[in-house]
Amino acid sequence: MRSTLRTKAIAVCNDKIAKKGETVGLSFYAFFANKNDDPELLMEAAEWWIKTHELDHFEKAVKIREMISSGV
Repeated sequence: MRSTLRTKAIAVCNDKIAKKGETVGLSFYAFFANKNDDPELLMEAAEWWIKTHELDHFEKAVKIREMISSGV
């Protein structure tokens, strides 16, 4: 996952956790606007989420933040 996507994903996780608490879940779509303006980046996130790590559609934001921060 490229560094810009990692940075954005961590920021989104931090924001969701701050607003809704540590039990909040999210999907990789949370890292993007409702407009599909960068399909290549969306597919990169989807591949990391689905193919590489075989994650469920919704996962705890805390778990995702830890995975991304650790470089997984």
